[in-house]
This record gives sequence, C-alpha cells and structure tokens, in this order.
Amino acid sequence: MRAIQNELGDKVRREEEIEELRELIIKAKMPKNIEEKALQELARLRSTPTAMAESSIIKTYLDFLVALPWHEQSEDSNDLVAVKEALDKNYYGLEKVKERILEYLAVKIMTNKNPQTILCLVGPPGVGKTSLAISIAEALNRKFVKASLGGVRDESEIRGHRRTYIGALPGRILNGMKTAQTVNPVFLLDEIDKMASDYKGDPASAMLEVLDPEQNANFSDHYLEEPYDLSQVLFITTANYLENIPAPLRDRMEIVELSSYTEHEKYEIAIRHLIPKQLEAHGLKEEQFKLDSNVIYYIIQHYTREAGVRELNRYIGSLIRKSIKEILISKKEFVHITKDNVEEYLGKPKFVHNELEKVERVGVVTGLAYTQYGGDTLPVEVTYYKGKGQLVLTGKLGDVMKESAQTALSYVKANAEKFDINPDLFKENDVHIHVPEGAIPKDGPSAGITIATAIYSALSNRVVRNEVGMTGEITLRGLVLPIGGLKEKSIAAHRSGLKKILIPKENLRDLDEIPNEVKESLEIIAVETVDEVFKNAIK
Repeated sequence: MRAIQNELGDKVRREEEIEELRELIIKAKMPKNIEEKALQELARLRSTPTAMAESSIIKTYLDFLVALPWHEQSEDSNDLVAVKEALDKNYYGLEKVKERILEYLAVKIMTNKNPQTILCLVGPPGVGKTSLAISIAEALNRKFVKASLGGVRDESEIRGHRRTYIGALPGRILNGMKTAQTVNPVFLLDEIDKMASDYKGDPASAMLEVLDPEQNANFSDHYLEEPYDLSQVLFITTANYLENIPAPLRDRMEIVELSSYTEHEKYEIAIRHLIPKQLEAHGLKEEQFKLDSNVIYYIIQHYTREAGVRELNRYIGSLIRKSIKEILISKKEFVHITKDNVEEYLGKPKFVHNELEKVERVGVVTGLAYTQYGGDTLPVEVTYYKGKGQLVLTGKLGDVMKESAQTALSYVKANAEKFDINPDLFKENDVHIHVPEGAIPKDGPSAGITIATAIYSALSNRVVRNEVGMTGEITLRGLVLPIGGLKEKSIAAHRSGLKKILIPKENLRDLDEIPNEVKESLEIIAVETVDEVFKNAIK
C-alpha cells in the first residue's frame, strides 16, 4: 500500500510541476516558434520517466528558457544633462569617451530605437575601462553584466554546448542575458584581446556573430537551438592592445582609445576620487588625514610607473592604513603626511624618476618609447671597437627594433662621406648598440632615428644635446616615417624634463591629442629627413 501511495504521490507532484512549467512558459511570452518548441519539450518531459537521465536534461533546458528575458526592458534615462553630469562627476578627463556616450544616447532619444553600436575601449591597464562601462550602465539606467574573455579558448564558451552532451551548458552570452533579466542591458566583454584559440575551436570567430549588428538579432546558441535577439544590447568590449584583436572582429567595433593619464590628471583623480574612496573604505574621517599635494606628485613619480592609477590607489590605501594604526596606538588626533616623512610610511622610492642626462655625451641619445605603462624615455647607447665590421645588439630588442638598428647603420654607412666619417671605420670596427634596462622587452617601430643619431654621434665623436628627445622610424633613403602613441611619448618627455622633442612630420596631425600643459613646456619640431634630426640633436 505504501509503495502504491508513494508512486501516486510522485505522479501528482510531477503533474503539478509540469503544470507550473506550462504556466511559466506561457507567462514568459516567448516568440511563437520558441514557445512551440518549449511546449513540445514539455510534452516529452511528461512522457519521459523520472528515473531516466533525459528527464533532468529536458527540465534544465525548460527552466533555462523560462529564466531568459524575452521582452522585459529597462527604461533608459532620457535626460542628457543628467547623464553628462554623472559622467563628469565620476570621471576626470576622457572627454572623447564621454562625448561618444552622449552621442549614443542623443541618437536613441531622437530615433526611439537602440543604435546598433559596439564600443571598444582600448587602453593600458588601470585607466578605468571596466569602471567606465559600469558608469555608462548607471548613466543610461540599464542593468550591467560582464563576461571576462581572458584565456577563453573554447568556442562553446561563447556559443554553448549542444544538448546531446551530458553536462551541456549555454554560452556566456546567454548566461549573461539570464543574469541581466532584461533584453537591453549594458554587456561588458572584458579583455577581448586575450582570447586564445586551440583544437576546440576559435572563440574569436564565434564572437563575430555576437558583435555584428547585422547578425546579432538572430544569435544562435547551440544549447538554445533557436535564434535569440541581441540587437537591443549595448555591447562594450575592452582591450589592452588593439593589435591583438583579430581584424574581422575589430572591423565590427567602434574603437575608442583611452590613453595613459598625465601626472596632472593622476593628481586630480587622486584628489577627487581615490582619496575620498579610500577614506570611506577604511572608516577614516577627512580631518584625521592630511596629505600634502606635492606628496601625491612625489608618489606618482617615485613609487609608480603606470599608465593608469591602480598602483597610486594602492599606495594611498597603504598610507591611510598606516595612519589609522598610528592614530590608534599613539592616540594622535590626525596624521599629516609631508614630502619629508612619506618615506617613513612607504619605504624607499621604487623608481628613479627618468630624468634627462645631466651631462651631454657622445653616442647617447634619448628616445621616446610607448610601453605597457604608457610612455617612457629610452636612452640608446652606441660605441665601437676594433673588430671585423659586425653589428652587436643588446638590451632584449624585438625583431622590429633589430631591423631599425640594421637600417640606421646601413644609412650612416651609405652616407659616411657626406657626414665626414671615415668609411674604413666600418671595416675595422664592430659597432655595439645597447638599449639599457635589458630585462624589459623592447619593440616597436619608433627607434630608427634615435639609433641613427647615436651611431652618427659615436662615429663622428660629436656630442648629443641632452635636452632633446626623439621618436620616428627611418628608411634607407633617410626619410622619417610616422609613429603611434605620440601623446604618451610627449607626456613622458615632459615628465623627464626634456625641452625639445623631434617627431615625424606626418605626426603633426596628432598634436591635438597632446595635453596643453605638455605642449606649452615642450618645443615640438617636425622632421622629414634624418639630416634635419642630426641638425637639431647634435652639437
């Protein structure tokens, strides 16, 4: 009797579950084709015994269908002024990015439709790409979801597994939509340049359908088996290096570059955002902690070397923690941190602030480089000694830089008589080019004229002006080719105390990007040929 009752009880419970699911499916207001499929699966569930594995697979699938948003929308904020104020309050600088977001919203208000835009925020670590995406969601009054793509190497992470496999799961995109519970969230695809591919498939190719405005209205997930409309989602992607994003994927996105911050911008960010946030996080009142403004600059220059403000934020947090300890142990009312006592709290400075050469030397030229920390100065040293005319390169140089060195040497060799250099010097001596800080890999097409100037200076025994920095690539005919990252490089020159920088003539179009405070303190000279470089750099 007990066995019969249990069996009947299970049947009643199962019927109740199936009826509940039917109600939820109808309530979800799915598109007609998907609703029909869901009801078919429900009929299969009813006829499948509970003991079979198939039963739980169908039940999981139906639960997922019901949990997905099909028509729920969040109401966008249509007050452009309020959005502008919110972005200005949360972010100092980044004018281009803020302008682009306001344009997006303005078009939406005008057309009453979602502009199909995929924004890609590209910039070094710590400049605020992820937090900017969160701010965009808050400003637009939308739900925010994030999927981290770093190290994703399996196509099924994006498209999901087919339901024939045991343990099949939907992809990250539909999982994100399920979390958002609306059809128009701000969806952040973080670190899109870090996706890898292997024998399991190429996730970057699977992303093409997600990020193509022409296709994503019918996004196909293997698990769902039916098209899902992603056209109302505002996709935002982030990347550190634009070059690492596959070209077809880059073509579908609107690139917005966030470059590294100037020292003044870092100072403003620290005053407006970092210090108040850290004080609040550590429960310290404003009147209990005083930090001199020159201390912030000192920390930026001597304790951090970064494009963003993450490290600066950590040091401010460290100062506040040490201050709290002092207040509680020594019963002080407040802690005042000055340039004289900052080392007691943070220890010895980590970095020697890259300053220009104190003495003008032969064969040493200051180049400007673009690194993962933003811009930096890069001294290039050249010497020669008795040998067989070989070229020796040291300093962990990449292939592009090795080729630049070869080209620079060939140019000086070919024009030896013009530069009053004895051609026999090349036959009887080895030329050694060294770029210090050997542990740091260095590559990129911008050191050609720097190396050429150092070779010319060493072989002609003429001194290089120490207040001049330069960037540009060289051709065998002595022409100066354009480079990238001019803003970061000019900021580095300004920070290092250089007075004059030489840039390729074609880069004059990029002068608008350089902050005014940098332009005012630097003499920027555009050069077209290597001869002009020598004229300006060598005494």
